[in-house]
Amino acid sequence: MAGAAPGTQPEFWSPPTPAVLDGPPVQESVSIMAEACPRCGSEFLPNSKFCHTCGGRRPVAVSPAAKADAAFVAALWEQAVAGTQSLFRKLSFGQRKPPSWLAYLHFHEIQSRTGLSAGSLISFVIGLVCVAGALMVGLLTAKTLADWQAIQFYRAEWLLAATAAFVAGILLKKSSDQD
Repeated sequence: MAGAAPGTQPEFWSPPTPAVLDGPPVQESVSIMAEACPRCGSEFLPNSKFCHTCGGRRPVAVSPAAKADAAFVAALWEQAVAGTQSLFRKLSFGQRKPPSWLAYLHFHEIQSRTGLSAGSLISFVIGLVCVAGALMVGLLTAKTLADWQAIQFYRAEWLLAATAAFVAGILLKKSSDQD
């Protein structure tokens, strides 16, 4: 081919450096993107970022080192869970019964002590949560007048919700026979 074109040097048609051919083989570049779509299973087109079949985004391929790291973290997690379970077993001292004071927090125990119906007791608890929310909003600090007004508005909303919950509790309360 070099002889067919008049006036060209033979170096033009030869590779630029002959050492490249004699050197170590060139490694193939490892793709960092997945080769198949996880949604539909079709193969991605070369250099595409989306699946041509379903339109899903092409995820990054997981390297063997990342899989090994994930397995190591999973093993650590299993050890931590097993250790926590054994710790709770040791702290319970083999008791099957819960502590006696925990019985006072049972829903039916509170309901019988207060004399409220289930709906009324739930509304009362929601009202208490809303009052606590209004108190927690008061812990926010305001730097400007607009911030202070917004905090007061949030507090008013929490108190309005508490009032609505307490009124619902009153309306849901069963009337007693003594009335």
